[in-house]
Amino acid sequence: MFNILIVEDDLPISAMLKSFLLSKQYSVEEAIDAEQAMAKLHKSNIDLILLDWMLPDVSGPSLIKTIRKDSRKKDIPIIMLTAKAEETDKIQGLEYGADDYMTKPVSLKELLARIRALLRRTQGIDQDSIIQKGEIALNIDNNQLIIKGKNVNIGKTELRLLHYLMRTSGRPHSRSKLLDQVWGQGVFIEERTVDVHILRLRKILKAHGVDHMVQTVRGVGYRFTEK
Repeated sequence: MFNILIVEDDLPISAMLKSFLLSKQYSVEEAIDAEQAMAKLHKSNIDLILLDWMLPDVSGPSLIKTIRKDSRKKDIPIIMLTAKAEETDKIQGLEYGADDYMTKPVSLKELLARIRALLRRTQGIDQDSIIQKGEIALNIDNNQLIIKGKNVNIGKTELRLLHYLMRTSGRPHSRSKLLDQVWGQGVFIEERTVDVHILRLRKILKAHGVDHMVQTVRGVGYRFTEK
């Protein structure tokens, strides 16, 4: 489940956004100013930020600059929400590092589409096609899996599944999230399909003594671990 941080000091607006996002199966955290926002960012794994321009302590663009200076948080996608509709304001927000910009009142349907697009772009498996964790290395572009220095045969779906799990190492993912990220949103496949491919993946990894790296998280789904 993706975790979205709403940084908004207008409590009715924040409550409305939270209720909407929860209804779409997102996890939500809230902050009313920059200080609270930074505390949330350092405490929780945040996948995307909805940020108001006008905050009680500092401006939204100033907060973006602070976030972008933090090597651990600099790549979190940020959508700026503001009543400022002038083109110069939009340009300023984007120049400070916002990934997208929407003027209030916000269309919830459009906001959802933009959130999904940003999450696909920043969390999707088209990023970092070559990755290595411990004794496992793979190249999604060449459909190549290498374990302990040896080339290993693997199906394309299992490769994509492993690639996504490795990219998000340590984080548990539900079956529905894995379906969205590996098979693609809008594809109508039963969630148990994920279990079938996890079993196939573990069989491949077990032959090389590394099947323990794909773990079942009770009540949630699956995760990859280097331990």
